[in-house]
Amino acid sequence: MNHNTPLSPLPLRHLAGVQCRVLTAHQLREYGVLPAETAERCRPGGPWQQILPGVYLLHPGPPTSEERLHAVLCYALHRGPAVPRQGGGRADAPAAMITGLAALALHGFTSAPPLLALDRIEVLVARTRRLRSAGFAQIVRAQEMPVSQEVTGVPTAPVPRALADAVARLTDAISVRRLLTEAVRGGHCEAAALVRELSRARLLTRPYVGEAVDALMAEGRALAEQRLYAMVHHHGLPDPCWNVDLRLPGGPHLGGVDAYWPEHAVALEIDTRAVRPEDDPLHPLHAPCDRKREHLERLGITVVHCLPRTLRDAPGQAAAMVRTALMAAADREPSAYVVVLPR
Repeated sequence: MNHNTPLSPLPLRHLAGVQCRVLTAHQLREYGVLPAETAERCRPGGPWQQILPGVYLLHPGPPTSEERLHAVLCYALHRGPAVPRQGGGRADAPAAMITGLAALALHGFTSAPPLLALDRIEVLVARTRRLRSAGFAQIVRAQEMPVSQEVTGVPTAPVPRALADAVARLTDAISVRRLLTEAVRGGHCEAAALVRELSRARLLTRPYVGEAVDALMAEGRALAEQRLYAMVHHHGLPDPCWNVDLRLPGGPHLGGVDAYWPEHAVALEIDTRAVRPEDDPLHPLHAPCDRKREHLERLGITVVHCLPRTLRDAPGQAAAMVRTALMAAADREPSAYVVVLPR
């Protein structure tokens, strides 16, 4: 006996009760299976097979989609040591998660191929991992790991990140457009969050991606406007002037707003900018929007900014913000007179 021999090996019949039939070499050793016996069982015609380096399938047939996912995660989690953190890394960052087309299939995208049809399954790991792609496990590296989502028990990248990783490897413009459109139309994510992730991945310069994004942003705004109409009527708010331009009498154009209550001097804007202030407060997209808001508020007009995801996920919260602004109008100084024009 040497120091590598398990102290209390378990008989192989214990493996028959293992729920997941995918195990790593380390896990097999914990069951008392030595490397020589593993190699013997993985010979051609044997009862086991090695499907990825250091990852074994405990039956001879082809792996199921669940087993392939589990094998890829086992490979990413147990293969290759991590490089020590270089400061700023999150201690609670997940070690690995499914991304790309496989993640989209898990999220329920009908335009994504079924899991068994994928030649490779992409798995997202930190850029510091010493790990290479192997077999059907495609390694994708992240500068900073996102927060994973559990989908059918599988750690999965959020939709914007999974889409960016999928689009990065697609060259078919039709497939890209279908995936991006389904993401917004199907309510999987907001257009702004998706564009932000595509921009971070430097994919917006690809012509077919840029064209799809233009249509995507237009569709995202249309959906947000429909949700705004529904929110106003469902929560019993007074009818505003919809989608109007504001001007000073004989003066300059003040800007367009999605809804305006002239008797209360309250304006509402759906904030569909692709870049959020918390991401880059100095981004040039913010300057005109911020100047317009400041100008309107100097004139005594309250501006309510509403995110599309708030209208989708928490319309009652959006309605409460508007109602509060309308009720506060009675306690404010009268606003400047403005001309309201159709936009």
